[in-house]
Amino acid sequence: MTISAIAHPHFMPFAGQDIRSLIVARAVGRASHPFLLWEPFEGEERSWTYREFAARVAGVAAGLHGRGVRPGDRVLVHLDNCPEAIFAWFGCAWAGAVAVTTNANSSVDELRYFAEHSGVVGAITQPKFAGNVGAVCKGWIAITQTDNGKDAGTNAPAADESFERLNGDPANIPVRGHDPLAPFAIQYTSGTTSRPKAVLWTHANALWGAQINALHEDLGADDVHHITLPLFHTNAQAYSVLATLWAGGSCVIQPRFSASRFWPAALKHRCTWASLVPFCVRALADQPVPERHFFRLWGSVVCEPPSDARFRVKTIGWWGMTETITHGILGSTVLPNRPMSIGRPAPEYQIKILREDGSPVSPGETGTLWIKGVRGLSLFAEYCDDPAATERAFDAEGYFDTGDLITLAEDGSLIFADRAKDMLKVGGENVAASEIERVILSVPGVREVAVVGKKHPLYDEVPVAFVLPSLQDGFPSPAFAADIIAVCRERLAKFKVPREVRVVHSLPRSTIEKIAKAELRKLLELS
Repeated sequence: MTISAIAHPHFMPFAGQDIRSLIVARAVGRASHPFLLWEPFEGEERSWTYREFAARVAGVAAGLHGRGVRPGDRVLVHLDNCPEAIFAWFGCAWAGAVAVTTNANSSVDELRYFAEHSGVVGAITQPKFAGNVGAVCKGWIAITQTDNGKDAGTNAPAADESFERLNGDPANIPVRGHDPLAPFAIQYTSGTTSRPKAVLWTHANALWGAQINALHEDLGADDVHHITLPLFHTNAQAYSVLATLWAGGSCVIQPRFSASRFWPAALKHRCTWASLVPFCVRALADQPVPERHFFRLWGSVVCEPPSDARFRVKTIGWWGMTETITHGILGSTVLPNRPMSIGRPAPEYQIKILREDGSPVSPGETGTLWIKGVRGLSLFAEYCDDPAATERAFDAEGYFDTGDLITLAEDGSLIFADRAKDMLKVGGENVAASEIERVILSVPGVREVAVVGKKHPLYDEVPVAFVLPSLQDGFPSPAFAADIIAVCRERLAKFKVPREVRVVHSLPRSTIEKIAKAELRKLLELS
């Protein structure tokens, strides 16, 4: 990997630093302040101060070195939310290794691809995943004692495979320089028509994400960040954990999002900040809102939605992706934002929104979003072992093709329109799935919806809606689908109206925030 031609190691904000620099600084300056607060659904609650956190991370790094892991080696980290996920992620980086954090919902076939493509030398996982991980990982394996706090029973690891044994004396780690452009971690994008791509972050990327996310979110040392989104994903990793580490605040970690457990944990720990997704907000709508809470800001996909009035909190919208580490577009924490927009361009990046002919859009128009930063610093370093894919992702001016469609509002705010891959071609007309979804979400009783295209002999494809009902009054009657179609006929052009509405008990997900539309398209192909 050659990144020096992209970002110069001596002329950047983090010259002579890596993630160890930040961890050590916090262990000294915030030694006794709590950093991680583990709030499991079952089992023992735990907390670690900054000093204890640094010691545990360094111990894991030494344990990895003792297993033969060397700088540049890749280690699979396949875990649900738990403290070990954070210790493993940072422990790999401290040792100079590269954590490959994977979706805990991955199939065996997907895990095999991740392990083989990245060439991992070992794996860190938990009892319920150990069989699948062991089947695809040829190296050593370390297994947590519990499943996110829940007693693993007979699935508990043998002593020589226990994550607790992955602990050593940091003095045994050879001295290594602080290289900001050394590889830090890998995440796999959610694949659609092809295999997922491996997004490589450098240590400078991690430090950039920490500093800029803390700035964007107005995070301070007194903030308590409530983390319920998956720790294998950029949102929780960079927007929450890294940002809080930079600010010197505290993180409350839960195994996953749970509407019934959200408010009790938030009140108990006096949480002030949370990154949420629409799925979470809609689920919380069924829960009573405490008379008094301590949240001052939430971050989500749009600014100041109507639900802010119910929850008595300001939501800042944002746009970002694994390749950008932080938000390329976001709302203001102090100024009013256009409701339901994603905010305005972040000052750290350059963006352009282009029509299909390559010209810039005018207010009121929608185009493809391109973003420019510095690779290895404010943008990812590369798609691992795929120089062709990396080159294709950038234009001649160095702008990255996000694949997202954005509408430029008259006041300069930006509104998310859709993923380019979620545009339907209905009888020659371009139709945004999100436009149909917004209408369906307005129908009482709809909690969530996903619209995908179904092949059609005459119109090329037609929209089909998969609807998850709120279930407040039980599963809806067959008339529910007809009611949705009727609303769509009122508010949408005829060619945009779904040809079919399927009311379902669940929706497939790539993460808690993303519906796996590729799975829904496969389902339509079989029907």
